[in-house]
Amino acid sequence: MFVTKIAIDLGTCNSLVFVPKKGVVLEEPSVVAISIMENKILAVGAEAKLMIGRTPDSILVYRPLKDGVIADYRVTQAMLKHFIRKAQGSFRLFKPDLVISVPVGSTSTERRAVIEAAISSGAKAAYIVKEPILAAIGAGIPIESCQGNMIIDIGGGTSEMAVISLGGIVTAKSIRVAGDKMDRAIADYVKKKHNLIVGIQTAEEIKIKIGTAINKKKEETIEIRGRDVISGLPRNIKISSNETVEALKDVLKEIISLIKQVLRETPPELCADIMNKGMILSGGGALLNGINEIIAKTTGVPCFRADEPFYCVVKGTGVVIENLDAYKKAIMSKKL
Repeated sequence: MFVTKIAIDLGTCNSLVFVPKKGVVLEEPSVVAISIMENKILAVGAEAKLMIGRTPDSILVYRPLKDGVIADYRVTQAMLKHFIRKAQGSFRLFKPDLVISVPVGSTSTERRAVIEAAISSGAKAAYIVKEPILAAIGAGIPIESCQGNMIIDIGGGTSEMAVISLGGIVTAKSIRVAGDKMDRAIADYVKKKHNLIVGIQTAEEIKIKIGTAINKKKEETIEIRGRDVISGLPRNIKISSNETVEALKDVLKEIISLIKQVLRETPPELCADIMNKGMILSGGGALLNGINEIIAKTTGVPCFRADEPFYCVVKGTGVVIENLDAYKKAIMSKKL
């Protein structure tokens, strides 16, 4: 089967690719490994992520996207080319149409860079859509309804919250505080409290396995290994789930502060709708244990986790690519 349409959730941490009639065909870290001497790309995605923290000086492993936007154009282009090639398989007779997600707070220059990178990667046409709209569609929210719906999308690089009504965004905010900052906060906490230096991947593992936003009566623990600050030698320690509450409290405070700001700027009628229906959480950050409870408790507004929150944006992107003509009025495009 010829693939002529591809939808990409281009994330800071992970990128997901959707093909009509096939669903999500690719889920890979947004990581690239480069040989400094030859200025050549060695690996992309999962293969490159395995190299993090393990490379010699001659190999650089990094993410070409920072806070949801392109930080390195050439490497992002190579990454997109890799995704397109994998999605199309061996049949590459036609250049595909691409729909790509972008943060709601991205500038016109940043959005233009995504379109140009997609076109130069082999796309016939590229369309970009703001992430909260896509997350809402993927979460099953009726965005065309005249009633207000609020979506909170917590990704790797950015957290975005938007009130949507009649197919458009009424109020929206974006903050470059999300999953990555949670990982750094956990690593900083372990260093400060236990005098142990751990890598970001270890911090991410702590967050995924035992991370929580609220204290638990029955604590979980995880054993981690790192380098002792004083002796410089490897050491093992155990971290409890309630310690992650302390580590993450400042990051969550920043996200909740922005949610309150969006609610304050929302028209009263739509606020009443949100109070009745509750806010919907999407994105990988929504998987943090108890995050919906802490948001509901702090704002006084019910908060629910979407089904499969990690896949909301890519599922929404898939709906848009399958019904491109119907959604074109809401998206920006550029064709060659």
